Amino acid sequence: MNDQAADIGGAGLTPQELAALREDLEEQRRFRLDQLREFARSRAGSRHGRHGGRRTAGLAEVDAKLRASARMVLADVEAALERMDRGRYGVCHLCARPIPLHHLEVVPQARYCARCQQVGEAGR
Repeated sequence: MNDQAADIGGAGLTPQELAALREDLEEQRRFRLDQLREFARSRAGSRHGRHGGRRTAGLAEVDAKLRASARMVLADVEAALERMDRGRYGVCHLCARPIPLHHLEVVPQARYCARCQQVGEAGR
Protein backbone atom coordinates (compact mmCIF):
# COMPACT_ATOMS: atom_id res chain seq x y z
CA MET A 1 0.00 0.00 0.00
CA ASN A 2 1.47 3.38 -0.95
CA ASP A 3 1.19 6.58 1.08
CA GLN A 4 -1.58 7.95 -1.14
CA ALA A 5 -3.77 4.94 -0.40
CA ALA A 6 -3.13 4.87 3.34
CA ASP A 7 -6.33 5.29 5.32
CA ILE A 8 -5.53 7.00 8.61
CA GLY A 9 -8.23 6.86 11.26
CA GLY A 10 -10.98 6.02 8.77
CA ALA A 11 -10.86 9.49 7.25
CA GLY A 12 -8.88 8.65 4.12
CA LEU A 13 -6.02 10.98 5.05
CA THR A 14 -2.48 10.20 3.96
CA PRO A 15 0.31 10.32 6.54
CA GLN A 16 1.54 13.57 4.95
CA GLU A 17 -1.90 15.19 5.16
CA LEU A 18 -2.28 14.08 8.75
CA ALA A 19 1.19 15.43 9.64
CA ALA A 20 0.39 18.82 8.09
CA LEU A 21 -2.92 19.01 9.97
CA ARG A 22 -1.19 18.02 13.22
CA GLU A 23 1.38 20.77 12.69
CA ASP A 24 -1.42 23.31 12.18
CA LEU A 25 -3.20 22.13 15.33
CA GLU A 26 0.02 22.28 17.36
CA GLU A 27 0.61 25.83 16.11
CA GLN A 28 -2.94 26.82 17.11
CA ARG A 29 -2.40 25.20 20.51
CA ARG A 30 0.79 27.22 21.10
CA PHE A 31 -0.95 30.42 19.98
CA ARG A 32 -3.92 29.90 22.34
CA LEU A 33 -1.66 29.04 25.27
CA ASP A 34 0.40 32.20 24.61
CA GLN A 35 -2.80 34.20 24.30
CA LEU A 36 -4.12 32.92 27.63
CA ARG A 37 -0.77 33.67 29.32
CA GLU A 38 -0.90 37.21 27.91
CA PHE A 39 -4.46 37.66 29.19
CA ALA A 40 -3.29 36.55 32.63
CA ARG A 41 -0.34 38.99 32.57
CA SER A 42 -2.57 41.83 31.37
CA ARG A 43 -5.15 41.08 34.03
CA ALA A 44 -2.52 40.95 36.77
CA GLY A 45 -1.03 44.24 35.54
CA SER A 46 -4.37 46.02 35.59
CA ARG A 47 -5.07 44.81 39.14
CA HIS A 48 -1.80 46.40 40.24
CA GLY A 49 -2.51 49.75 38.62
CA ARG A 50 -0.14 49.37 35.67
CA HIS A 51 -2.82 50.37 33.19
CA GLY A 52 -3.71 53.71 34.69
CA GLY A 53 -6.40 52.98 37.22
CA ARG A 54 -9.73 51.26 37.23
CA ARG A 55 -10.93 49.22 34.28
CA THR A 56 -14.39 49.80 32.97
CA ALA A 57 -17.00 47.08 33.36
CA GLY A 58 -17.37 46.91 29.57
CA LEU A 59 -13.66 46.28 29.02
CA ALA A 60 -13.63 43.64 31.74
CA GLU A 61 -16.58 41.91 30.06
CA VAL A 62 -14.84 41.92 26.67
CA ASP A 63 -11.69 40.49 28.24
CA ALA A 64 -13.69 37.76 29.96
CA LYS A 65 -15.37 36.80 26.67
CA LEU A 66 -12.03 36.75 24.83
CA ARG A 67 -10.50 34.53 27.52
CA ALA A 68 -13.50 32.17 27.41
CA SER A 69 -13.29 31.99 23.62
CA ALA A 70 -9.56 31.25 23.71
CA ARG A 71 -10.13 28.48 26.29
CA MET A 72 -12.92 26.99 24.17
CA VAL A 73 -10.81 26.95 20.99
CA LEU A 74 -7.88 25.48 22.94
CA ALA A 75 -10.13 22.70 24.24
CA ASP A 76 -11.33 21.97 20.68
CA VAL A 77 -7.75 21.88 19.38
CA GLU A 78 -6.61 19.57 22.19
CA ALA A 79 -9.61 17.29 21.56
CA ALA A 80 -8.65 17.10 17.86
CA LEU A 81 -5.07 16.19 18.78
CA GLU A 82 -6.42 13.48 21.08
CA ARG A 83 -8.61 12.13 18.26
CA MET A 84 -5.49 11.99 16.08
CA ASP A 85 -3.63 10.05 18.75
CA ARG A 86 -6.53 7.58 19.02
CA GLY A 87 -6.95 7.18 15.25
CA ARG A 88 -10.41 8.78 15.18
CA TYR A 89 -9.49 12.11 13.62
CA GLY A 90 -11.31 13.38 10.55
CA VAL A 91 -14.50 11.38 11.03
CA CYS A 92 -17.80 13.19 11.64
CA HIS A 93 -19.15 12.64 15.16
CA LEU A 94 -22.74 12.46 13.86
CA CYS A 95 -22.78 10.60 10.55
CA ALA A 96 -19.38 8.84 10.91
CA ARG A 97 -18.42 9.82 7.37
CA PRO A 98 -14.95 11.19 6.62
CA ILE A 99 -14.62 14.97 6.90
CA PRO A 100 -13.16 16.17 3.57
CA LEU A 101 -9.55 17.33 3.61
CA HIS A 102 -10.46 20.80 2.30
CA HIS A 103 -12.76 21.25 5.33
CA LEU A 104 -10.07 20.06 7.76
CA GLU A 105 -7.52 22.39 6.18
CA VAL A 106 -9.80 25.34 7.02
CA VAL A 107 -10.99 24.05 10.42
CA PRO A 108 -8.55 21.32 11.54
CA GLN A 109 -10.34 20.88 14.86
CA ALA A 110 -13.66 20.14 13.11
CA ARG A 111 -15.80 17.45 14.74
CA TYR A 112 -18.50 17.43 12.07
CA CYS A 113 -18.68 17.33 8.29
CA ALA A 114 -20.10 20.45 6.65
CA ARG A 115 -23.54 18.86 6.16
CA CYS A 116 -23.94 17.80 9.80
CA GLN A 117 -22.58 21.16 10.96
CA GLN A 118 -25.23 22.97 8.89
CA VAL A 119 -28.00 20.69 10.17
CA GLY A 120 -26.88 21.32 13.75
CA GLU A 121 -26.74 25.09 13.28
CA ALA A 122 -30.15 25.14 11.61
CA GLY A 123 -31.65 23.32 14.58
CA ARG A 124 -30.42 25.90 17.08
